[in-house]
Formats: sequence, C-alpha cells, structure tokens
Amino acid sequence: MADRKQKWNAGLRKSRTGFLNRIASVFRSGRVDDSLLDELEEVLIEADLGVDTALALVDKVRSGLDGCDDPRTCIRRILKSEISGIVAAASPEERLENPRVILVVGVNGTGKTTTIGKLAVRYAAEGKKVVLAGADTFRAAAAEQLEEWGQRAKVHVVLQKTGSDPAAVAYDALDSALARNADILLVDTAGRLHTKVNLMEELKKIRRVLDRRMPGAPHEVLLVIDATTGQNGLSQARLFSDAVGVTDIALTKLDGSARGGIVVSVFNTLQIPIKWAGLGEGMDDLVPFDPEAFVDGFFGE
Repeated sequence: MADRKQKWNAGLRKSRTGFLNRIASVFRSGRVDDSLLDELEEVLIEADLGVDTALALVDKVRSGLDGCDDPRTCIRRILKSEISGIVAAASPEERLENPRVILVVGVNGTGKTTTIGKLAVRYAAEGKKVVLAGADTFRAAAAEQLEEWGQRAKVHVVLQKTGSDPAAVAYDALDSALARNADILLVDTAGRLHTKVNLMEELKKIRRVLDRRMPGAPHEVLLVIDATTGQNGLSQARLFSDAVGVTDIALTKLDGSARGGIVVSVFNTLQIPIKWAGLGEGMDDLVPFDPEAFVDGFFGE
C-alpha cells in the first residue's frame, strides 16, 4: 500500500506542485469574492480539468462556502471531494474472455507500442500466455519494436511484411492465439492521424475481421493517450471512440506532465474508464489506475 501511494505521489509531483501553487496564489488578496472564484476557474482550466468540469467544480465551491470560517481549507476539501467522486467511477470492469482480445489504438508518439510491450511483460509475469500482433504494417520500425518487446517478454509475435493488410495480420494473430490457447492477444495498430479517415476505416475493418473470427472480439479497445498533450488527448479520445468504441484508456507520461487534471477531464467528459497510468519509464511504472491514490497524489496527501 505504501509503495503504491509513493509511486503515485512521485508520478504526480509536477501536476501537484503546479496545481497547489496556483491554488495558493488565488488567495493572495485575502478576499473570497466573485473575482477569486473566477481565478479559481482559470486555475482549474489550466490544470486541464476542462472548461465544463471547471465550471461545475466552481459552482460546487460557491455553494459550499456558506458558513465556512477558513475558505482556503474549505475550497481544497470541496475540490478533493468532488474530484474523488468523479474518478471513483473511472475504474474499468474486468473481462474474462479467453483469449481476451485487446485492440490498442492511438496516434503515433503516444507510447502505444511501448505500452503494449509493458503490458506483455506484466501479463507474462502473471503466468498468462500472451500473443502480440503487429497490425501497424505502415511503419517497419513499429514491427521491429514489437518484436523486441516480444523477445523481452518471451511471448509469441505475429508479423507480416511492411504494407500488408493490417486486418489480415490481426486475423492470423487471433488464429495463432486460439491455436496456442493464449490468454491475451494484444493488437498493435497504426496511428497516422493526418490520414484519419483512412486510419479509422482501417481500424473498423480490423474490428470486423476479429469479430468474424471470434464473435465478440475485440473484447477491449484500449486507447493510449499522452498525458502531456492535455486537451488534445481529449479530442483524440472522441475521435477514436466515435470510430471504434473505446472501452478503456491508458494515460502515458503522466509523470512528465503538469496537467494531471486530464484524468478528471477525460473521464468526466467521455465516461471512459482509465485502466492504466504511466508514472515513469521503468518496466513497472505502467500501473493500474488507482482513483484513491490519484486523488491523494494530486492533492499531496
């Protein structure tokens, strides 16, 4: 328990420092009035909680300050309580299909293939039999990276030559996973948003082909978002969710961002559970999302 909280505290240091310093600056005038609440709203937006979420939180603060003797303490308590309520529902449901087919999507540069590799290592260490599918056939480097992760995790990797049909790779990989009686199939995909229409059609085709081979697959569509991109990550989430029905989110580089509020914004806006959080570059720094540890780390408690 202590190690878990320490990891979250360390991972959210940048977000926490910036957020709490800005909250403290709001009280420099010593007055609690509409001007202070306007500043508080700006602080929440700058922390990447999103405009709608910020407005709702300020309304809660306004109504909760009546009869409060220590506004600074009350505002912190109200914000923590409200944010806790939002993220408490952000945990994903557990799925029991065998093999569990996880389609991993996201734009290039978010750490998608690295996330797949770390998940492969994690699942393999738990004793699960894992297969990786290199359905990003546009970039030769993606296949090479996935193969390296496969060797590191000691799991089977299904690849085809550059330019092959990504859906065919996914189909063959599911065939292989079924034949091997695998527990998990992780499918890497391309992330070329500058051709987003083609990309989304490609992802839809992969979904159809997987479902044809195993009705109900993929069982999970995991969207990888780089936390340092802030509200751009929210736009990506909408785009992918509309196209392929995102079920869960992995937020990478949360430790490198001062915008930890994106966690709250993503869930409050899209109601998509956050499954994984990247709190560092180490192999064990991709951790299951923990609502309580997140809130404590964000507020420094």
